[in-house]
Amino acid sequence: MPGRTQVLLIQGGGAGVHDDWDDKLFDSLSRELGDAYEVRYPRMPDEDDPGYASWSVVIRREIAALDDGAVVVGHSVGGTILVNMLAERPPERRLGAIVLVAAPFVGAGGWPGGEFEAPYDLGARLPRDVPVHVFHGLRDETAPPSHADLYAGVIPQARLHRLPGRDHQLNNDLSEVATVIGRDAPGATDRRGR
Repeated sequence: MPGRTQVLLIQGGGAGVHDDWDDKLFDSLSRELGDAYEVRYPRMPDEDDPGYASWSVVIRREIAALDDGAVVVGHSVGGTILVNMLAERPPERRLGAIVLVAAPFVGAGGWPGGEFEAPYDLGARLPRDVPVHVFHGLRDETAPPSHADLYAGVIPQARLHRLPGRDHQLNNDLSEVATVIGRDAPGATDRRGR
């Protein structure tokens, strides 16, 4: 369908995540957004051992294939890698929004540092004038809810969405994410394309 807003969903890490876990997030987001959106859900390499170098190459390639105004969504470590990759080098495309879902914060106060530790000025390094949203379930036992606050500290322009009663997978319900995408996507009046 021509004219559909594109959404790129980056999976989290772990054995079988693409087909057995985050596929439910893809289904929820696709259903909630409806026919006015094209949701892409690529398989990341070595999902059981995510690496910044290998994942960022795939994510950059996927973003380069998008239209201007596309929305990028990263779940869990996929969000961590996505946001750090965008800060490292601006994408070739103008993005409609950056959305992190249950993304662990890597650095001081969060998970131990490593190859994708968040810089202190992460927000200043992200593409200008692109809305940034951080969604986190308050019952997340994988990446504690405090990680959302840590992202707010380094991305001051981010809007935080704390979701009571929701786990690391947001209980497989991305309806709030779809509502925000519908509001922020260029030319969108609501998430059903009206």
